[in-house]
Amino acid sequence: MSATEDSERLAKDLEAIVAARNDLDPSYEPALVEAFLERVDEAVEKRVEAEVEARGDDGFDKEMALSSMGLGIPITVVAGIFGDVYGIAIAWAGIVGVNLAAAWGARRKRRR
Repeated sequence: MSATEDSERLAKDLEAIVAARNDLDPSYEPALVEAFLERVDEAVEKRVEAEVEARGDDGFDKEMALSSMGLGIPITVVAGIFGDVYGIAIAWAGIVGVNLAAAWGARRKRRR
């Protein structure tokens, strides 16, 4: 279902809910609103999934970046204690090297 069809369907659903709200007891209003919000949520999820599929895999490995940052802190402390500024520079050069190698590998994999 296209985005336009989803929007039209949601507009019709909203009209039906407003009409039902006038006919029903006020105690049903929260259930009506909740049902409509669930439909809106489903439509948004479909649109997001379609957008993600259209874009494809960008090759960015978020887990690799976050783990590098997380491990970089204790590595920096140890390198600073034992190697001073040079140790820190070498440690971070290694961390950057690992991330670059992972990014290049993902890029080569995407090209195939």
